[in-house]
Parts: sequence; structure tokens; C-alpha cells
Amino acid sequence: MSGFLAQACAQARERTARAHEALALGELCDRARRCPRPPSFAAALRGPDVAVIAEVKRASPSRGHLAIIPDAGALARACADGGAAAISVLTEPAHFAGSMDDLVDVAAATPLPALRKDFVIDAYQVWEARAAGAAAVLLIVAALEQDDLVALLRTTSEAELGALVETHETHEVARAIGAFEAAGARGQPVIGINARDLTTLDVDPHRFAALRGAVPETAIAVAESGVREPADVRRLAVAGADAVLVGEAVGSSSDPAAAVRRLVIAGRRRDDDQERTA
Repeated sequence: MSGFLAQACAQARERTARAHEALALGELCDRARRCPRPPSFAAALRGPDVAVIAEVKRASPSRGHLAIIPDAGALARACADGGAAAISVLTEPAHFAGSMDDLVDVAAATPLPALRKDFVIDAYQVWEARAAGAAAVLLIVAALEQDDLVALLRTTSEAELGALVETHETHEVARAIGAFEAAGARGQPVIGINARDLTTLDVDPHRFAALRGAVPETAIAVAESGVREPADVRRLAVAGADAVLVGEAVGSSSDPAAAVRRLVIAGRRRDDDQERTA
């Protein structure tokens, strides 16, 4: 692990250590277990069409400031109105201008499952997500040793959360599959293929198509990064995407509901006759 990913994980480790000092893990777990059980992230993505995961994203390390989002909950409601299947919430503050408050607000604003998107490297962060109302957490294969990935998947199961396990290389897909099996994870695996290399931050628009064949048909395949237009969704649908994660195109739109709706329509796998009778 090197480059941006190494830096971001080191910062996440420091933030988690400070959070642990402020609230002990045992107390956090007790608080999380008192929260209502969240909806199933995997079930929300399962269906005949390409599900849209809309993201609350104010900034990125590659593009800097992206959008002014004064109310994450309001944005989540607009995305739900547009037909989003789930909401991704960036909680990383240093590079993405996110916060745990955004996750709390989104989880309270809509019944859609909320994904905590961060550099999760410690079980403490999983329980933080559960206490904030999340339904799932992002786990990045390249950021974790295999034993740590398996352990975190076991923690997500214990916390009654789902996981989006993110990959960028073929061998990482194999690691993700092996980790789900080793962890004895319940439910359908959700495997992300990120077109962005988190070491260099470069985007390869052909990455999803290149790796899709390595993801079992029994898993849910999520395309991440570089999804902005309906044409992108149609291209990824042809390549076999079960879901797409969309950030910048939603938050920067003057009408997020309409922006999401266009992407949802583009992901429908129905022929012209079905469209006319729908």
C-alpha cells in the first residue's frame, strides 16, 4: 500500500485512536446494539435493473471542492425521490469533507440503507457506523491484510451490517471472495469494482468490464467511480453491473432527484415493448 491510500489510512488510524479515547469500544458497542436494526444493503441492490447508490460527496482528493451540501439529509431525501436504492455517505473529513454527522442525518432522513464510505481499518469504525444508523460499511481490499479483511467482515456480521468490499485488481476480487467465505458472512456478497486506482487516483473507464468476469454471479457487482451520465450507466449495464455508485453528478446537480431519476431510467433492463407497457 502506497501513495494516497497509505496516507488516508494513516489518517483514519489517527482519527480512530482519538475517537476510542473519547468513547470506549465497549460503550460504543452497547450504544450501537440499542439502535434499531438497519435495512439490508444487499437486498436493496438486488433486482432486474441496475440499482443506483447515490452519494453525499462534497469534495474529493482528485478534484477538490465539488459541491456545497448544507443538509445531507435533504439531499438523501431528494435522491430517494429520484429512485435511488441506497445512499452512500462519505464520513472522511480530510480529503472528502465528510463527517459522521452526515451519516446520522442521512440515516434519520430516509428509510433507504446508508453506506458508510471511509477508510475502514478498525472494528471501532464498524461499530461507529452501526451507532450512527448505517446499514453497511465500505471495506477496501487494497487497504487491508487478508486476516484483517476477514476479521472486519466478521465484525460487520456481528454488528448486523452489510459490507461493500471494494476491489481494483483481479487478485483483489479473489481476495474479496475468499474473505466472504472465510468470514462465514451471511447473505449475498457485495463486491465493488473501483475504476479509480487509489494509489495514483487515475481512472480507467474499462476497469469494470475487465474485472466483471471474476465476480461470481452469486455476488452483487457494483461499479464505482467515473459514473456521471446515463450513457455511463447503460455501458456498465451491458458490462454486467448490478449497481452503480454515483457521487459528483448527484451532489453538484441543481436538481438531484432528476439527476438520479435519469440514471435509474438508464439502468432499466427492459426492452422497448416493456417500456411502452410500463
